[in-house]
Amino acid sequence: MSQPTVGFVSLGCPKALVDSERILTQLRAEGYEISSGYEEADLVVVNTCGFIDEAVQESLDAIGEALTENGRVIVTGCLGSKPGKGGASLITETHPKVLAVTGPHATAEVMQAIHTHLPKPHDPFTDLVPEQGIRLTPPHYAYLKISEGCNHRCSFCIIPAMRGDLVSRPIGEVMREAEALVKSGARELLVISQDTSAYGVDIKYRTDFVSGRPTKTRLTELAECLGELGVWVRLHYVYPYPHVDEVIPLMVQGKILPYLDIPFQHADPEVLRRMKRPASAEKVLDRIQAWRKQCPDLTIRSTFIAGFPGETEAQFQTLLDFLTEAQIDRLGCFAYSPVEGAAANALDGALPDEVRQERQDRLMAHQEEISASRLARWRGQRIQALVDGFDIDEGCLIARGPGDAPDIDGIIRVHKDPNSRHAIEVEVGAFIEIEVTDSDSYDLEAVFLRNISPASM
Repeated sequence: MSQPTVGFVSLGCPKALVDSERILTQLRAEGYEISSGYEEADLVVVNTCGFIDEAVQESLDAIGEALTENGRVIVTGCLGSKPGKGGASLITETHPKVLAVTGPHATAEVMQAIHTHLPKPHDPFTDLVPEQGIRLTPPHYAYLKISEGCNHRCSFCIIPAMRGDLVSRPIGEVMREAEALVKSGARELLVISQDTSAYGVDIKYRTDFVSGRPTKTRLTELAECLGELGVWVRLHYVYPYPHVDEVIPLMVQGKILPYLDIPFQHADPEVLRRMKRPASAEKVLDRIQAWRKQCPDLTIRSTFIAGFPGETEAQFQTLLDFLTEAQIDRLGCFAYSPVEGAAANALDGALPDEVRQERQDRLMAHQEEISASRLARWRGQRIQALVDGFDIDEGCLIARGPGDAPDIDGIIRVHKDPNSRHAIEVEVGAFIEIEVTDSDSYDLEAVFLRNISPASM
């Protein structure tokens, strides 16, 4: 008898990707086969995103395609929490033939729906699952989700309505997962959540055990523990709270990467107030200056919104001035887009589409010069890099440095040293030493120097 087979479509952010990994892990643990296509699958699970309008439409289209190609579809993820115009689920109003709908981080509910419509095999031991579970990332890096939900109520965001308030995972549980990922070959761990700085606040930094040691469930302690694993550790979604200062010495010591992903969103005090964002631009600038004085190699990535309701030209100029002074290394900018259910929809002063788009374009052009200047400081420097792949056409390696997160930041094209007679012999996932030879606004060019063994890291 053939094994029951489940097809899987994963959409959305890295946090949703981790949800997908957990569902896939449980499926394999119970003996289900996983299919990469619709035809071989007995049913299909679609993990959706519902944050902005484009993501909602992409998710609805993916559900429709799965229904057309397979016919038996279970839906999970953020869009599952979004109501339609009639008050019921938007998904069931749009696609009434789906078998079941759940919200985000709902592995148990998804599995229950799968059991109902595709009973699990009688022998769950026929297909053993590795300790690290099923992953959708390349083997050499992995996302490590440390909490769910968020306690902030930013006016442009509906994530708390979909994912709930902050729920932190005990540090012992997080570290056991991290150790399993490293044991499986991960050379880089990317720490993610909705608010990484708030890790442990909801459980009052409760003490748990890591390798038999009592340890607080708190960001600093987590960074210290992860720093002992001998791999790259990169922090994402970090709010600039004062206690973030405590992780900077760990970067100086080489325990974690000198990299902070901080979603500032704006710099004008009045716009930040309307956004209901924490922190002020003045304090942020002081903190960035202090961080860089202590850790000159620090890379800061951030995201901003241009054209928020009521944003004046003067307030937008305040944002541009902030970027000039802060010298953000990596930056993404969104033209404000109304999100159904967000409090910002009720704010006055909505800007025309062309104004929002023009400000986004102007901000990115402004940032391009800053980014180019920041990257230029690496020319002539020898740095460590992680190999992601090969560019056959260009005849070079594709790698990333400490300042480059996968998929969202730049890359490094690593070429053979013209003075060397030896070919480059490396594998994907290897650490190498390189010398940076050139840069543009986003990427670096370099020459290969040597392989780095794990013992010498």
